[in-house]
Amino acid sequence: MNTPGTPSTMTTSGHVRAILTLGLPLIGGHLGQIAIGVTDTVMLGWYAVEALAAVTLAHTYFFSIFLLGSGFAMAVMPLVATFVAEDADTEIRRATRMGLWLSSGFGLLVLPLMIWSEPILLALGQGSELAANSAAYLAIAGFGIIPALLVMVLKSYLAALERTQVVFWITIVAAVTNGLANYALIFGNWGVPELGLKGAAWASLVTQCMSLALVVGYLIFIEPRHQLFVRLWRPDSVMLARVFNLGWPIGLTMLSETGLFAASALMMGWLGTIPLAAHGIALQWASITFMVHLGLSNVATIRAGNAYGRRDARHLARGARITTVMSLGFSALTIIVFLALPEPLISVFMERDDPARADILAVGVGLLAMAALFQLVDGTQAIALGVLRGVQDTTVPMVLAAISYWVVGIPSSYLLGFVLGWDGLGVWAGLVIGLGVAALLLNARFWTTILKRLSAAT
Repeated sequence: MNTPGTPSTMTTSGHVRAILTLGLPLIGGHLGQIAIGVTDTVMLGWYAVEALAAVTLAHTYFFSIFLLGSGFAMAVMPLVATFVAEDADTEIRRATRMGLWLSSGFGLLVLPLMIWSEPILLALGQGSELAANSAAYLAIAGFGIIPALLVMVLKSYLAALERTQVVFWITIVAAVTNGLANYALIFGNWGVPELGLKGAAWASLVTQCMSLALVVGYLIFIEPRHQLFVRLWRPDSVMLARVFNLGWPIGLTMLSETGLFAASALMMGWLGTIPLAAHGIALQWASITFMVHLGLSNVATIRAGNAYGRRDARHLARGARITTVMSLGFSALTIIVFLALPEPLISVFMERDDPARADILAVGVGLLAMAALFQLVDGTQAIALGVLRGVQDTTVPMVLAAISYWVVGIPSSYLLGFVLGWDGLGVWAGLVIGLGVAALLLNARFWTTILKRLSAAT
């Protein structure tokens, strides 16, 4: 029974304030993370086209593996949020430590795939020069997967404790450091040797290690409450199994969605260079605006985890509803901007005198309109995934998402784009259909199954 004054009585405005307080720093942090990738791309584009192509392939390779392993870090967030609500400090420490264990183990397991990536890239059909350059980058930057995963665990822990401003500032410092290191090491500025592509790799590794040092330092000297690193070596098989069982479906779900976009890029490449370039620009804008939905999804996970820990179904339902409405509201704003200002948005990523400018604009305007609709369904399914993770439901959502992305989305893109001849618009329409099905199935899972089950139990 919920009593007056408990979170279940929180007003709508109270929910909105709480969501924004948590969410804005997380959104800023995600945008900062995007800025790191954009900086790499821009600076290597200034340096050499071959270096840009190599780092683009290497980033795709690195982050595909990284996303698979990040499920363990993401699992820490709902677990810690639930334990906070239960006032279980020991459990908070146990879950975070085992997240660090699993992430370290995954990083060590996949490190050989980074160090010796060239044969894999060649087997995937990449050209010999491109594969060699990408492998040279990964042989250095690949060591960063371990600190990157550990940072993600600790950021999830901090976010679940509602220390989201710390997460934001660490990401911003990392983005600035990456930019400065790239400027020095790629081009040989400030007396540093000119290392080109390898300079970008060293900059990435330095940034990951510095981020880890910052967050560990903060937790040791400023926020030592849970003593995370005291007796870190001690195994905890029960909690390790719990984090593992919650985390591996999250990692596979994220990899599955990434694969959806990789497949769409492959299909756009079949249509030619111009459609692929337009696709890249539209997807870049969609990725930037999606950071708002991703931040809201993280908030949904944290607040759902808190409500789940208190077994407060009313608070859970209202928080999920309001977060979804806020996501839809931002999507509506995005749709207006994308439809009203397509040419200025596309032009940001092109030189004014580019000979292909007119052709890219002709294709890109239509794709940006599809990207507007894409935001609506992608944001909705992201919030549903966030809420379901908060109540520690990850295996069934993984299956529902995989079916939506790969059984519905990819075939729809191929059918509409190539069989029906809609070209790029058809490929994007397939993405919208796949993500739309995911949004329907995942929301149905939460509202008709999980919430009813929790309500009956309380």
